[in-house]
Amino acid sequence: MTPSPPASAALPQRLLYATSARIGGSGLDEVARQSLLAGGSRSLGRAIAYENRQSTVPSGLIRSLRWHPVRLLSGLGSQRYYGAKKHYLDWIAARELERGAYDLFHSWSGDCLRSLRVCRQRGIPSVLEVGTWHRHKGKAKPLRQTQSERERDTAPWPGRWLNRLLISRQHVLEEYDLADLILVLSEKARETFLAAGVPREKLFRHQRGVDAERFTPAPVPPEKFVAVFVGALIKRKGVHRLLEVWQRLALRDAQLVLVGSLHEEIRPWLNRCAGPTVRLEGFVRRVEDCYRAATVHILPSECEGSAKCTYEAAACGLPQITTRESGDVVQHEVNGLLVPPDDPDALAAAIERLYRDRALGARLGAAGRQRVVEHFTWEHFRERLLEAYRTVLQR
Repeated sequence: MTPSPPASAALPQRLLYATSARIGGSGLDEVARQSLLAGGSRSLGRAIAYENRQSTVPSGLIRSLRWHPVRLLSGLGSQRYYGAKKHYLDWIAARELERGAYDLFHSWSGDCLRSLRVCRQRGIPSVLEVGTWHRHKGKAKPLRQTQSERERDTAPWPGRWLNRLLISRQHVLEEYDLADLILVLSEKARETFLAAGVPREKLFRHQRGVDAERFTPAPVPPEKFVAVFVGALIKRKGVHRLLEVWQRLALRDAQLVLVGSLHEEIRPWLNRCAGPTVRLEGFVRRVEDCYRAATVHILPSECEGSAKCTYEAAACGLPQITTRESGDVVQHEVNGLLVPPDDPDALAAAIERLYRDRALGARLGAAGRQRVVEHFTWEHFRERLLEAYRTVLQR
Protein backbone atom coordinates (compact mmCIF):
# COMPACT_ATOMS: atom_id res chain seq x y z
CA MET A 1 0.00 0.00 0.00
CA THR A 2 1.12 3.55 -0.70
CA PRO A 3 2.87 5.05 2.36
CA SER A 4 0.90 7.77 4.13
CA PRO A 5 2.23 11.30 3.65
CA PRO A 6 2.51 13.58 6.68
CA ALA A 7 -0.88 14.74 8.01
CA SER A 8 0.31 18.32 7.56
CA ALA A 9 0.85 17.84 3.81
CA ALA A 10 -1.08 20.36 1.74
CA LEU A 11 -4.48 19.67 0.25
CA PRO A 12 -5.45 21.10 -3.13
CA GLN A 13 -6.49 24.73 -3.14
CA ARG A 14 -8.44 24.46 -6.37
CA LEU A 15 -9.47 20.99 -7.50
CA LEU A 16 -11.22 20.20 -10.78
CA TYR A 17 -13.29 17.00 -10.57
CA ALA A 18 -14.87 15.58 -13.73
CA THR A 19 -17.12 12.52 -14.08
CA SER A 20 -19.49 11.17 -16.69
CA ALA A 21 -21.72 10.04 -13.81
CA ARG A 22 -24.00 12.31 -11.78
CA ILE A 23 -23.40 13.93 -8.41
CA GLY A 24 -25.60 12.27 -5.80
CA GLY A 25 -27.77 9.17 -6.02
CA SER A 26 -26.59 5.58 -5.84
CA GLY A 27 -23.57 3.66 -7.05
CA LEU A 28 -20.94 5.78 -8.78
CA ASP A 29 -23.16 8.85 -8.38
CA GLU A 30 -22.79 8.57 -4.60
CA VAL A 31 -19.06 7.92 -4.96
CA ALA A 32 -18.84 11.22 -6.86
CA ARG A 33 -20.74 13.08 -4.12
CA GLN A 34 -18.57 11.64 -1.37
CA SER A 35 -15.45 12.54 -3.37
CA LEU A 36 -16.53 16.17 -3.52
CA LEU A 37 -17.28 16.16 0.20
CA ALA A 38 -13.77 14.91 0.96
CA GLY A 39 -11.99 18.20 0.47
CA GLY A 40 -15.00 20.40 1.05
CA SER A 41 -15.57 23.77 -0.53
CA ARG A 42 -12.15 24.94 0.64
CA SER A 43 -10.50 22.60 -1.90
CA LEU A 44 -13.09 22.18 -4.64
CA GLY A 45 -12.75 24.69 -7.42
CA ARG A 46 -15.30 23.10 -9.71
CA ALA A 47 -16.94 19.79 -10.51
CA ILE A 48 -18.25 18.83 -13.96
CA ALA A 49 -20.85 16.07 -14.19
CA TYR A 50 -23.93 15.13 -16.18
CA GLU A 51 -26.37 16.08 -13.43
CA ASN A 52 -26.48 17.35 -9.85
CA ARG A 53 -28.88 15.38 -7.62
CA GLN A 54 -27.81 16.54 -4.18
CA SER A 55 -27.60 19.63 -2.02
CA THR A 56 -24.73 18.97 0.39
CA VAL A 57 -22.15 20.29 -2.09
CA PRO A 58 -22.98 23.88 -3.15
CA SER A 59 -24.57 23.85 -6.60
CA GLY A 60 -22.52 26.91 -7.57
CA LEU A 61 -19.43 24.68 -7.59
CA ILE A 62 -20.96 22.13 -9.96
CA ARG A 63 -21.35 22.53 -13.70
CA SER A 64 -24.17 20.27 -14.82
CA LEU A 65 -24.17 18.97 -18.41
CA ARG A 66 -27.71 17.68 -18.11
CA TRP A 67 -28.89 19.49 -21.24
CA HIS A 68 -25.99 18.46 -23.42
CA PRO A 69 -25.91 18.30 -27.25
CA VAL A 70 -24.79 14.65 -27.18
CA ARG A 71 -28.42 13.74 -26.45
CA LEU A 72 -28.92 14.05 -30.21
CA LEU A 73 -26.75 10.93 -30.60
CA SER A 74 -28.73 8.75 -28.19
CA GLY A 75 -30.00 6.57 -31.04
CA LEU A 76 -26.50 5.37 -31.99
CA GLY A 77 -26.43 2.50 -29.49
CA SER A 78 -25.19 2.46 -25.93
CA GLN A 79 -21.44 2.08 -26.56
CA ARG A 80 -21.19 4.96 -29.01
CA TYR A 81 -23.61 7.15 -27.09
CA TYR A 82 -21.80 6.73 -23.78
CA GLY A 83 -18.50 7.16 -25.57
CA ALA A 84 -19.76 10.44 -27.03
CA LYS A 85 -20.79 11.60 -23.55
CA LYS A 86 -17.31 10.86 -22.24
CA HIS A 87 -15.65 12.72 -25.11
CA TYR A 88 -17.89 15.74 -24.55
CA LEU A 89 -17.18 15.79 -20.81
CA ASP A 90 -13.46 15.55 -21.57
CA TRP A 91 -13.63 18.45 -24.01
CA ILE A 92 -15.42 20.64 -21.44
CA ALA A 93 -12.95 19.68 -18.67
CA ALA A 94 -9.92 20.31 -20.87
CA ARG A 95 -11.18 23.81 -21.68
CA GLU A 96 -11.76 24.44 -17.98
CA LEU A 97 -8.19 23.37 -17.16
CA GLU A 98 -6.85 25.71 -19.83
CA ARG A 99 -8.81 28.68 -18.47
CA GLY A 100 -8.71 28.16 -14.71
CA ALA A 101 -5.94 28.13 -12.10
CA TYR A 102 -6.27 24.54 -10.88
CA ASP A 103 -3.66 22.73 -8.82
CA LEU A 104 -5.17 19.21 -9.03
CA PHE A 105 -7.33 17.28 -11.50
CA HIS A 106 -9.34 14.16 -10.60
CA SER A 107 -11.31 12.16 -13.15
CA TRP A 108 -12.21 8.64 -14.26
CA SER A 109 -10.76 6.17 -16.71
CA GLY A 110 -12.28 6.73 -20.14
CA ASP A 111 -13.41 10.27 -19.28
CA CYS A 112 -10.30 12.38 -19.51
CA LEU A 113 -7.63 11.78 -22.16
CA ARG A 114 -7.70 15.31 -23.57
CA SER A 115 -7.77 16.74 -20.05
CA LEU A 116 -4.78 14.68 -18.93
CA ARG A 117 -2.83 15.94 -21.92
CA VAL A 118 -3.56 19.50 -20.79
CA CYS A 119 -2.48 18.61 -17.24
CA ARG A 120 0.82 17.24 -18.52
CA GLN A 121 1.44 20.35 -20.61
CA ARG A 122 0.66 22.71 -17.72
CA GLY A 123 2.24 20.73 -14.90
CA ILE A 124 -1.07 20.13 -13.08
CA PRO A 125 -0.97 16.97 -10.91
CA SER A 126 -3.63 14.43 -11.86
CA VAL A 127 -5.48 11.56 -10.21
CA LEU A 128 -7.15 8.90 -12.36
CA GLU A 129 -9.81 6.68 -10.79
CA VAL A 130 -10.24 3.22 -12.30
CA GLY A 131 -13.47 1.49 -11.37
CA THR A 132 -12.45 -2.03 -12.38
CA TRP A 133 -9.13 -3.55 -13.50
CA HIS A 134 -6.44 -2.60 -15.99
CA ARG A 135 -7.88 -2.72 -19.49
CA HIS A 136 -5.80 -5.85 -20.24
CA LYS A 137 -7.17 -7.62 -17.13
CA GLY A 138 -3.78 -9.09 -16.26
CA LYS A 139 -3.25 -10.67 -19.69
CA ALA A 140 -0.39 -10.02 -22.10
CA LYS A 141 -1.65 -7.90 -24.98
CA PRO A 142 0.24 -5.88 -27.62
CA LEU A 143 0.40 -2.13 -27.18
CA ARG A 144 0.07 -1.68 -30.93
CA GLN A 145 -3.29 -1.93 -32.63
CA THR A 146 -4.69 -5.36 -33.27
CA GLN A 147 -6.17 -6.28 -36.63
CA SER A 148 -9.73 -5.73 -35.39
CA GLU A 149 -8.75 -2.32 -34.02
CA ARG A 150 -7.19 -1.34 -37.36
CA GLU A 151 -10.32 -2.48 -39.19
CA ARG A 152 -12.40 -0.37 -36.81
CA ASP A 153 -10.34 2.73 -37.56
CA THR A 154 -10.27 2.20 -41.33
CA ALA A 155 -13.91 1.22 -41.82
CA PRO A 156 -15.76 3.03 -44.65
CA TRP A 157 -17.52 6.27 -43.79
CA PRO A 158 -19.79 6.78 -41.81
CA GLY A 159 -18.75 3.74 -39.80
CA ARG A 160 -15.24 5.13 -39.34
CA TRP A 161 -16.61 8.39 -37.92
CA LEU A 162 -19.03 6.58 -35.62
CA ASN A 163 -16.28 4.31 -34.36
CA ARG A 164 -14.30 7.36 -33.26
CA LEU A 165 -16.96 7.87 -30.60
CA LEU A 166 -15.91 4.64 -28.88
CA ILE A 167 -13.42 4.73 -26.01
CA SER A 168 -10.61 2.69 -27.54
CA ARG A 169 -8.04 0.57 -25.76
CA GLN A 170 -5.31 2.97 -26.87
CA HIS A 171 -7.32 5.85 -25.39
CA VAL A 172 -7.41 4.19 -21.97
CA LEU A 173 -3.76 3.08 -22.06
CA GLU A 174 -2.65 6.65 -22.77
CA GLU A 175 -4.71 7.85 -19.80
CA TYR A 176 -2.85 5.36 -17.58
CA ASP A 177 0.45 6.72 -18.89
CA LEU A 178 -0.42 10.41 -18.45
CA ALA A 179 -1.97 10.25 -14.96
CA ASP A 180 0.31 10.99 -12.02
CA LEU A 181 -1.58 8.72 -9.61
CA ILE A 182 -4.01 5.89 -10.35
CA LEU A 183 -6.61 4.88 -7.77
CA VAL A 184 -7.17 1.11 -7.75
CA LEU A 185 -9.91 -0.47 -5.66
CA SER A 186 -8.56 -3.89 -4.71
CA GLU A 187 -5.38 -5.91 -4.50
CA LYS A 188 -6.50 -7.95 -7.51
CA ALA A 189 -7.00 -4.76 -9.53
CA ARG A 190 -3.55 -3.56 -8.48
CA GLU A 191 -2.02 -6.84 -9.65
CA THR A 192 -3.46 -6.35 -13.14
CA PHE A 193 -1.72 -2.96 -13.39
CA LEU A 194 1.56 -4.35 -12.13
CA ALA A 195 1.31 -7.20 -14.65
CA ALA A 196 0.99 -4.59 -17.40
CA GLY A 197 4.17 -2.84 -16.26
CA VAL A 198 2.62 0.16 -14.49
CA PRO A 199 5.07 1.33 -11.79
CA ARG A 200 4.10 0.33 -8.27
CA GLU A 201 4.55 3.88 -6.95
CA LYS A 202 1.95 5.14 -9.44
CA LEU A 203 -0.79 3.01 -7.86
CA PHE A 204 -2.78 4.03 -4.79
CA ARG A 205 -4.97 1.45 -3.05
CA HIS A 206 -8.36 3.00 -2.48
CA GLN A 207 -11.64 1.51 -1.19
CA ARG A 208 -15.30 2.37 -1.48
CA GLY A 209 -17.54 3.21 1.47
CA VAL A 210 -21.03 2.47 2.75
CA ASP A 211 -23.63 4.19 4.90
CA ALA A 212 -23.42 2.04 8.03
CA GLU A 213 -26.50 3.74 9.50
CA ARG A 214 -28.70 2.91 6.51
CA PHE A 215 -27.34 -0.62 6.05
CA THR A 216 -27.76 -2.38 9.39
CA PRO A 217 -28.34 -5.98 10.53
CA ALA A 218 -31.85 -7.35 10.91
CA PRO A 219 -33.10 -7.55 14.51
CA VAL A 220 -33.80 -11.26 14.01
CA PRO A 221 -32.38 -13.45 11.21
CA PRO A 222 -34.88 -15.30 8.98
CA GLU A 223 -35.80 -18.85 9.97
CA LYS A 224 -35.60 -20.02 6.36
CA PHE A 225 -32.20 -20.17 4.65
CA VAL A 226 -32.35 -17.25 2.21
CA ALA A 227 -29.47 -16.55 -0.17
CA VAL A 228 -29.49 -13.16 -1.87
CA PHE A 229 -27.61 -11.99 -4.95
CA VAL A 230 -27.49 -8.22 -5.56
CA GLY A 231 -26.27 -6.73 -8.82
CA ALA A 232 -26.81 -6.80 -12.56
CA LEU A 233 -27.91 -10.27 -13.66
CA ILE A 234 -25.07 -10.88 -16.11
CA LYS A 235 -22.64 -13.72 -16.73
CA ARG A 236 -19.61 -11.70 -15.60
CA LYS A 237 -21.07 -11.69 -12.09
CA GLY A 238 -21.50 -15.47 -12.11
CA VAL A 239 -25.29 -15.51 -11.89
CA HIS A 240 -25.54 -18.37 -14.39
CA ARG A 241 -23.25 -20.55 -12.26
CA LEU A 242 -25.18 -19.64 -9.12
CA LEU A 243 -28.43 -20.74 -10.76
CA GLU A 244 -26.90 -24.04 -11.89
CA VAL A 245 -25.49 -24.75 -8.43
CA TRP A 246 -28.72 -23.81 -6.67
CA GLN A 247 -30.69 -26.21 -8.84
CA ARG A 248 -28.13 -28.94 -8.23
CA LEU A 249 -28.14 -28.54 -4.43
CA ALA A 250 -31.94 -28.61 -4.15
CA LEU A 251 -31.77 -27.45 -0.51
CA ARG A 252 -34.85 -27.98 1.63
CA ASP A 253 -36.60 -24.93 3.10
CA ALA A 254 -34.29 -22.55 1.23
CA GLN A 255 -34.73 -19.71 -1.23
CA LEU A 256 -32.52 -17.81 -3.68
CA VAL A 257 -33.45 -14.16 -4.25
CA LEU A 258 -32.02 -12.32 -7.27
CA VAL A 259 -32.03 -8.54 -6.88
CA GLY A 260 -31.04 -6.50 -9.92
CA SER A 261 -31.79 -5.79 -13.55
CA LEU A 262 -32.16 -8.87 -15.73
CA HIS A 263 -30.00 -9.01 -18.86
CA GLU A 264 -31.07 -11.21 -21.74
CA GLU A 265 -27.90 -13.31 -21.61
CA ILE A 266 -29.11 -14.81 -18.30
CA ARG A 267 -32.64 -15.63 -19.41
CA PRO A 268 -31.74 -19.15 -20.71
CA TRP A 269 -30.39 -20.09 -17.27
CA LEU A 270 -33.45 -18.65 -15.58
CA ASN A 271 -35.72 -20.67 -17.85
CA ARG A 272 -33.73 -23.83 -17.27
CA CYS A 273 -32.72 -23.58 -13.59
CA ALA A 274 -35.09 -21.24 -11.78
CA GLY A 275 -37.65 -23.38 -9.98
CA PRO A 276 -40.04 -22.43 -7.19
CA THR A 277 -37.16 -21.74 -4.76
CA VAL A 278 -35.79 -18.91 -6.95
CA ARG A 279 -37.37 -15.45 -6.78
CA LEU A 280 -36.53 -12.68 -9.23
CA GLU A 281 -36.95 -9.30 -7.51
CA GLY A 282 -35.55 -7.08 -10.25
CA PHE A 283 -34.46 -3.57 -9.36
CA VAL A 284 -35.48 -2.37 -5.88
CA ARG A 285 -34.97 1.02 -4.26
CA ARG A 286 -34.68 -0.17 -0.66
CA VAL A 287 -32.09 -2.85 -1.25
CA GLU A 288 -31.21 -2.85 2.46
CA ASP A 289 -34.53 -4.63 3.11
CA CYS A 290 -33.42 -7.46 0.82
CA TYR A 291 -30.19 -7.92 2.75
CA ARG A 292 -32.00 -7.91 6.11
CA ALA A 293 -34.38 -10.61 4.88
CA ALA A 294 -31.48 -12.89 3.90
CA THR A 295 -29.19 -15.40 5.57
CA VAL A 296 -26.19 -15.08 3.23
CA HIS A 297 -25.06 -12.85 0.36
CA ILE A 298 -23.55 -14.56 -2.68
CA LEU A 299 -21.53 -12.85 -5.43
CA PRO A 300 -19.48 -15.33 -7.51
CA SER A 301 -18.17 -12.59 -9.82
CA GLU A 302 -15.32 -13.02 -12.28
CA CYS A 303 -14.29 -9.35 -12.37
CA GLU A 304 -15.10 -6.32 -10.21
CA GLY A 305 -13.30 -3.24 -9.05
CA SER A 306 -14.68 -3.42 -5.53
CA ALA A 307 -18.31 -4.51 -5.60
CA LYS A 308 -20.50 -2.14 -3.57
CA CYS A 309 -22.88 -4.97 -2.70
CA THR A 310 -20.11 -6.58 -0.63
CA TYR A 311 -19.89 -3.41 1.50
CA GLU A 312 -23.66 -3.25 1.87
CA ALA A 313 -24.08 -6.92 2.76
CA ALA A 314 -21.27 -6.74 5.31
CA ALA A 315 -22.83 -3.65 6.90
CA CYS A 316 -26.08 -5.61 7.19
CA GLY A 317 -24.26 -8.33 9.12
CA LEU A 318 -24.47 -11.00 6.41
CA PRO A 319 -21.85 -13.69 5.87
CA GLN A 320 -20.76 -13.66 2.25
CA ILE A 321 -19.71 -16.15 -0.38
CA THR A 322 -17.75 -14.33 -3.03
CA THR A 323 -14.50 -14.30 -5.00
CA ARG A 324 -11.19 -12.53 -4.58
CA GLU A 325 -11.99 -10.91 -7.92
CA SER A 326 -14.91 -9.06 -6.27
CA GLY A 327 -12.72 -6.89 -4.03
CA ASP A 328 -11.17 -6.99 -0.59
CA VAL A 329 -14.12 -6.48 1.77
CA VAL A 330 -14.46 -10.22 2.40
CA GLN A 331 -11.60 -12.09 4.04
CA HIS A 332 -11.72 -15.87 3.87
CA GLU A 333 -12.91 -17.51 7.08
CA VAL A 334 -12.99 -14.08 8.78
CA ASN A 335 -16.22 -12.52 7.52
CA GLY A 336 -17.09 -14.83 4.65
CA LEU A 337 -15.93 -17.58 2.33
CA LEU A 338 -13.91 -16.98 -0.83
CA VAL A 339 -14.26 -19.32 -3.79
CA PRO A 340 -12.55 -19.28 -7.20
CA PRO A 341 -14.63 -17.71 -9.99
CA ASP A 342 -16.41 -20.08 -12.38
CA ASP A 343 -15.96 -23.03 -10.00
CA PRO A 344 -19.39 -24.64 -9.43
CA ASP A 345 -18.07 -27.30 -7.04
CA ALA A 346 -16.40 -24.77 -4.73
CA LEU A 347 -19.48 -22.55 -4.83
CA ALA A 348 -21.75 -25.47 -4.00
CA ALA A 349 -19.55 -26.55 -1.08
CA ALA A 350 -19.53 -23.02 0.39
CA ILE A 351 -23.32 -22.66 0.13
CA GLU A 352 -23.90 -26.06 1.70
CA ARG A 353 -21.47 -25.28 4.51
CA LEU A 354 -23.34 -22.13 5.56
CA TYR A 355 -26.68 -23.86 5.04
CA ARG A 356 -25.72 -26.54 7.56
CA ASP A 357 -23.85 -24.30 10.01
CA ARG A 358 -25.96 -21.25 10.84
CA ALA A 359 -23.77 -20.45 13.86
CA LEU A 360 -20.76 -20.08 11.56
CA GLY A 361 -22.77 -17.74 9.36
CA ALA A 362 -23.71 -15.61 12.37
CA ARG A 363 -20.06 -15.31 13.45
CA LEU A 364 -18.90 -14.38 9.95
CA GLY A 365 -21.71 -11.86 9.58
CA ALA A 366 -20.92 -10.13 12.87
CA ALA A 367 -17.26 -9.89 11.87
CA GLY A 368 -18.31 -8.37 8.55
CA ARG A 369 -20.31 -5.64 10.26
CA GLN A 370 -17.38 -4.86 12.55
CA ARG A 371 -14.96 -4.68 9.62
CA VAL A 372 -17.19 -2.19 7.82
CA VAL A 373 -17.56 0.05 10.86
CA GLU A 374 -13.80 0.05 11.41
CA HIS A 375 -12.63 0.45 7.80
CA PHE A 376 -15.32 1.08 5.18
CA THR A 377 -17.64 3.92 6.14
CA TRP A 378 -17.87 6.92 3.84
CA GLU A 379 -15.75 8.82 6.37
CA HIS A 380 -12.98 6.27 5.83
CA PHE A 381 -13.45 6.69 2.07
CA ARG A 382 -13.01 10.45 2.28
CA GLU A 383 -9.93 10.13 4.50
CA ARG A 384 -8.31 7.74 2.00
CA LEU A 385 -9.08 10.06 -0.90
CA LEU A 386 -7.47 13.02 0.89
CA GLU A 387 -4.45 10.81 1.53
CA ALA A 388 -4.25 10.17 -2.22
CA TYR A 389 -4.44 13.91 -2.92
CA ARG A 390 -1.67 14.62 -0.42
CA THR A 391 0.43 11.87 -1.95
CA VAL A 392 0.29 13.25 -5.47
CA LEU A 393 0.78 16.87 -4.35
CA GLN A 394 3.91 15.91 -2.38
CA ARG A 395 5.67 14.62 -5.51
